Amino acid sequence: MSPFDLTGKVAIVTGANTGLGQAIAEALATAGADIVAVGRTPPVDTRFAVEALGRRFHDIAADLSTMEPIARIVAETVEHFGGVDILVNNAGIIRRNDAALFTEDDWDAVMDVNLKTTFFLTQAVGRRMIEQGRGGKIINIASMLSYQGGIRVPSYAASKSGLAGITKALANEWAAKGINVNAIAPGYFSTNNTTALRADEDRSRDILARIPAGRWGTPADIGGAAVFLSSSAADYVHGTLLAVDGGWLAR
Repeated sequence: MSPFDLTGKVAIVTGANTGLGQAIAEALATAGADIVAVGRTPPVDTRFAVEALGRRFHDIAADLSTMEPIARIVAETVEHFGGVDILVNNAGIIRRNDAALFTEDDWDAVMDVNLKTTFFLTQAVGRRMIEQGRGGKIINIASMLSYQGGIRVPSYAASKSGLAGITKALANEWAAKGINVNAIAPGYFSTNNTTALRADEDRSRDILARIPAGRWGTPADIGGAAVFLSSSAADYVHGTLLAVDGGWLAR
């Protein structure tokens, strides 16, 4: 059996309707996992792709700006598939403004989705994994701004730096329980979050000039990293941030 085989595993993926979340869900399904997609809008294309691979699929409508849906997400997953083996915290938002003009509402909105709900959903899923007694894999989607400060995105940089810290903190507590907590730090990908950057000719040119691979990432570029960290091949990998960045951090 391949160490990357996920047959029989159940994966919750937040923000799986488009972009990186959709690509991750499809990659996990290709490796054999059944998928629970969590998000605000129906993941129609993701469902089609996953079911075309012969995997089971369930979607849960949830607004992750609050903690309200957390217990329901875990309960529905267990009800439909009997348990949970993998959690991918992909859902996230971004707000852009000069630091001198940044509002409390924009600060709180980003922190609530990217950090608060992510932590407490992870806590709830982690508890379930501990109860099941067979370990599990948790992957947080971090960012280049887990390492760097960025420009005009103070709350996003703070949330993604905090997510890197949470990844390491939970790895310290849960590694001995057979739960691997790691993160993927995507570089500059062509997604909804980078629409404004790609539309700014000067910023887009400067970003592209620094990427050794010579291109923006596509959602398909992230799937392999997610499969690796979800699989038995990563059983001794704990608390790491895996950069999938076209070489950005090497410059």
